Amino acid sequence: MRNEDKSRGSIEVICGPMFAGKSEELLRRVNRLIYAKKNFVVFKPALDDRYSINEIVSHSKRSYKAFNVTKSSEIMRHVSAKTEAICIDEIQFFDEGVIDVIEELADRGLRVIVAGLDLDFKGEPFDITAKLLARAEEVTKLTAICMVCGKEATRTQRLINGEPASIDDPVVLVGASESYEARCRHCHVVKK
Repeated sequence: MRNEDKSRGSIEVICGPMFAGKSEELLRRVNRLIYAKKNFVVFKPALDDRYSINEIVSHSKRSYKAFNVTKSSEIMRHVSAKTEAICIDEIQFFDEGVIDVIEELADRGLRVIVAGLDLDFKGEPFDITAKLLARAEEVTKLTAICMVCGKEATRTQRLINGEPASIDDPVVLVGASESYEARCRHCHVVKK
């Protein structure tokens, strides 16, 4: 392994609601890895095909090539002895095994940077993100702007035909501005 100082390994989590700039922040860190001439690999879940199959793409259309993976175990196939960092977007869409993969890579001395939603549309924690937040050396929690009142938004509002989604709706529904809005705690609504 090129990165012989295993004490340099770490986990960084970028989280917040939709439209907070999580992918944008991940791409900013990717650019810093490029400038620092680091050997790194970028991943995205196959489930997220909103803008591209083989790139992470922010809502502002900035992008960077990424391996499209179906299962977390696929990540290890793309990590070599020269890899110094890995970046993963939309971490909440990965299977539970991604936590062990990330822990192993950080223990090996790699810098692991992940971005994703911390809360689902119901305002409940995404299990994967919550577990990584507890394990991370660095956490960046971003906010958006509430689409109703203009205050700081920490929640993601799902809309179905312009109306708030029901608590019984499935947790995962990949979409963008046609299905979701950023909302503050007080403007966030879930039908009971």
